[in-house]
Order: sequence, then structure tokens, then C-alpha cells
Amino acid sequence: MGKLIPIIMVVLGVAGGVGAGLMLRPAPEEHDAALGPCGDVESQAHASKEETEAEEPSTLEYVKLNNQFVVPVVTANRVDALIVVSLSVEVAEGRKEEIYAREPKLRDAFLQVFFDHANNGGFKGTFTNSNNMDILRRALLETAHDITSDLISDVLIMDIARQDV
Repeated sequence: MGKLIPIIMVVLGVAGGVGAGLMLRPAPEEHDAALGPCGDVESQAHASKEETEAEEPSTLEYVKLNNQFVVPVVTANRVDALIVVSLSVEVAEGRKEEIYAREPKLRDAFLQVFFDHANNGGFKGTFTNSNNMDILRRALLETAHDITSDLISDVLIMDIARQDV
């Protein structure tokens, strides 16, 4: 029974994080359908190209990184919480093995991004706020590009949970 309680706490933490993320999500932005986000026709053509690429799932693969990331949240020289994160990366079809070959280096770099995010207070309070998650995703994607050039097109946060200690 004693080993079951931490598992239940993690499940409740994940459920609470997902629920909070859904409830605190900002309303979608509306913009003119004839114009792009910058207000010109050229940006609309660029946006249409991006939408077309995003709609072709057969050209993309999702690679789930093998293990979860465990990140301590340290306050006043004491671990206050542990953050558990599962990631997947988006790559062009047929390039999955290249990710697995570089996974140790990717994991190391991603873990450093998580540590920096935790040290900057990114996992305190409403850490599932879309602004916090966008900052984290952007940092992870920049790090992925540094290591793999243009191999990774996106980083997806599949699961995130906070366990207060």
C-alpha cells in the first residue's frame, strides 16, 4: 500500500495539471482569413504552405524519447518538488533512427533546459500556463536544432506532472 500512494499522487498531479491547463488556456486569436498574421498576402501564402505541411501526417513521424525526465525544483537549498516530463519529437518520415542515435546527447541538452527552466521559476505556481509552456517548448526546440540541425521540426510535451515533496 505504501508504494501505491506515490503512484496515485503522480496520476492525480497529471490529471490536475491537464485540467488546469485546459481551464487556463487563452482564447484563440482571430485574424482576417484573407490576410496573414502580418496583414499581407505574402504572409498568407507562407501560412498556407505551413498549414499544408502540418496537414500531411504521412510525411511526419513522432519519436517518443525512451525515458521520462525528472527535474527537481529547488528552493532555499531544499528540493520542494519533482517534475516528471515525457517528450516526443517530430521528424520527417524515415529519420526516426537518427533521433535514437543522438538520443543521449538530446536527453542531456533537454535536461539542462529543464534545469534552467526550473531555476528561473518556470515550474512554480501555474506552471502549465500556456505562456510558460510556450517558453519551455521554444527553448527545447532551439536546443534540438542546435544538436540536430533541422532534423527535428517540433518538440511535443506529452506528459507533465508535479509531485510536491
